[in-house]
Amino acid sequence: MNKEIEKDEKQEARAKEQAVVLGLLSKIVEVLDKGIVELYNVELELDEVTLQIPQTALEALPVPTAVVPQKPAEIAKPGVQAAVGVAKAVEIIGKKIVELAKIAFEEPKLKFTGKVVEVKMGATRNEGGSRDKVIVLGGHTCPPYYYLAGYKPPHPPAFGGDTFDMRIGLPRAVKRVFGDALGNPVEWAKMWVDKFGAEAIDIHLVSTDPSIKDASPEEAVKVVDSLLQAVKVPIVAGGSGDPEKDVLVFRKIVEAFPSEGLVMNSLNLDMKLEDICPYIGKTNTAVINFSPMDIDKAEEINRKSYEWIPRERIILDLNIGGIGYGTEYGFTTMERARLSALIGNELLQHPFNVGAANAWGAREAWIAMDPYWGPKEIRGPLWETLTCIICLLAGADYFMILHPLTIKVLKALREYLFSEPKPKDPEKALNWLSAKIPVI
Repeated sequence: MNKEIEKDEKQEARAKEQAVVLGLLSKIVEVLDKGIVELYNVELELDEVTLQIPQTALEALPVPTAVVPQKPAEIAKPGVQAAVGVAKAVEIIGKKIVELAKIAFEEPKLKFTGKVVEVKMGATRNEGGSRDKVIVLGGHTCPPYYYLAGYKPPHPPAFGGDTFDMRIGLPRAVKRVFGDALGNPVEWAKMWVDKFGAEAIDIHLVSTDPSIKDASPEEAVKVVDSLLQAVKVPIVAGGSGDPEKDVLVFRKIVEAFPSEGLVMNSLNLDMKLEDICPYIGKTNTAVINFSPMDIDKAEEINRKSYEWIPRERIILDLNIGGIGYGTEYGFTTMERARLSALIGNELLQHPFNVGAANAWGAREAWIAMDPYWGPKEIRGPLWETLTCIICLLAGADYFMILHPLTIKVLKALREYLFSEPKPKDPEKALNWLSAKIPVI
């Protein structure tokens, strides 16, 4: 019985072997028909094999080629494999770089449908005023300092010096620069223009505030008149911030100097615009419309102002905070407004004003701190300067500045941006690429 079972198992195993061989032979015939036969490391033990190949297939068979099996290559070490992989990758990248180098570069040409209006500050004698020089802001048709395709901003940013019509609390760094002039707005303004090169004077009439001195509009007119006599740059006349009193003060000023090209700082939605805008509209006075980091309100006040004041006499102030005190909210609002203006929003197509002195509202700009932060006499001006640079790159046009160092730095930066200087020593100019930053 066991012998019969063993015999049956042998026959079954032989039948399986024959089935495998026949399957292999059928695949050989199939590839022969395609003209491809490659066998490696194959050993067949057969009793008798009969291949029946059609005559047509024989005629199409290729000349047999003996292929000597190669010795299996030794498996490379992991480090060698990695090096080979890197080499292959470098080779592929190199070929791609060569292909890209053959492609001609075309500078992108941005086209915007909108344009920022041009606003003039001041008026010369030929224009009915008494200024030696005027300032023109705006005119932008592209994002700020977009030098590709040869674009340059049509008008450079301008920098004005802040003064006040009465002595107020100011940082020590400012007091050390201006000294006794802080109690006299005329001497303060002269110092700004003659010594520090301010291109305009901002006079803040804080004494008119009902909660401070409640100075009359007539007294404010006298202060503005004295400044017009003392310096020959454009004048920006600012109120106290009281919406009711400012309306009365602004009205008196524009009636007294209808052709001087003054700039009134500022109008806002808390005022009764119908009580002041018609008087401004009858003169060549420009205005600063104030909207604190709110584009919707900026559009609203501009829309209302258009009823009396031409668009080309409106500057927009979206407000700015010092570094660490809201700078990011301010300059991002400027960027949004400018891009909206360039794509066609007429309500925002106005130059930007920056009250840079707001930077001193950050305590770190003037309080005593750890020596690591440096002396406050330098830290404060730098705080204001960096705030201005951020706004400058966001597209701001006019800056109200409290410290002379800020104007000095901004003028140098403006010259650099508009002259597009080429370094005399390119290698030295690119040293920053390999510079090591100290770890603190």
